[in-house]
Amino acid sequence: MNHWTLIIGMMLVTFLPRYLPLLFADKMVFPEWLERAFNYVPIAVLSAIIAQTTLIHDGAVQFNWHNSHLIAALVAFVVALKCNKQLVVIGCGLLAFALMRWWG
Repeated sequence: MNHWTLIIGMMLVTFLPRYLPLLFADKMVFPEWLERAFNYVPIAVLSAIIAQTTLIHDGAVQFNWHNSHLIAALVAFVVALKCNKQLVVIGCGLLAFALMRWWG
């Protein structure tokens, strides 16, 4: 098989399933309740990623004070409640994570 044919075929198989819904998206009309629900998708996905990364290590839930990911997430959460600056929240979370890894 020609390499270019294979590359173009892989490109189409990858590109078309992602592009076709966008092509027809402006013609679709969603109910208002579904439009409101779409607003919560990024929050739900990010929460699931953060919860999994924070709590699960080596296939088990690590809900203790030796879990540096959990401590960093809690520090970032508290800072986020007090301060409305995203860079400060990220910096404090990273600093807490680095200190926990260095200390423990």
